[in-house]
Amino acid sequence: MKVKYFAWVRERIGKAEETIEPPANVRTVDELIAWLSGRGDGYAYAFEKPKVIRTAIDHAHVKPEAAIAGAREIAFFPPMTGG
Repeated sequence: MKVKYFAWVRERIGKAEETIEPPANVRTVDELIAWLSGRGDGYAYAFEKPKVIRTAIDHAHVKPEAAIAGAREIAFFPPMTGG
């Protein structure tokens, strides 16, 4: 699946996107964040406060417990404000 990172998540990881293949036991957004956090210091720093990270699967916003099976694209971004 393709994973995209935006704003300071991208800056901390050091890349805008990548293609990954998480292990079969990684089934939800929460589990994916935990798995990604173990991939290195940049990932750990980007996901150090997972509750503030927003996620979209195939362009639809989802909750942390959402299943990732069948996802073509997952995007991670910080909370946004507007005005």
